[in-house]
Amino acid sequence: MGNLICSSGIGGKDPADGQLPPDAASQARLAFDNMERLLEAGGATLADVAKLTVYAKDNSVRQAINTEWLRCFPDAADRPARHILIQDLQHGMWLQLEFIALIQKAG
Repeated sequence: MGNLICSSGIGGKDPADGQLPPDAASQARLAFDNMERLLEAGGATLADVAKLTVYAKDNSVRQAINTEWLRCFPDAADRPARHILIQDLQHGMWLQLEFIALIQKAG
């Protein structure tokens, strides 16, 4: 599985201070940014994401999720599969992300 990256729950904490912002929009932005950093650390990009699962505290988070989804995956013809689940998240979390990415080998 050398070219597969699977994440566990990626939250919306600020990596600079480890704090979780109180609002859903900031957490969504940071969670998607944190996903991108994790991908880069593994030698992948957003283009390598095959499936994204989003755990959301409630339906009020969908707009913030969709804003970041469209920022990261603007091409409607080339987006990963996505599933949003409503989950009672704890400790002030509005959402968590999990992804599966398949790193494309050059050549």
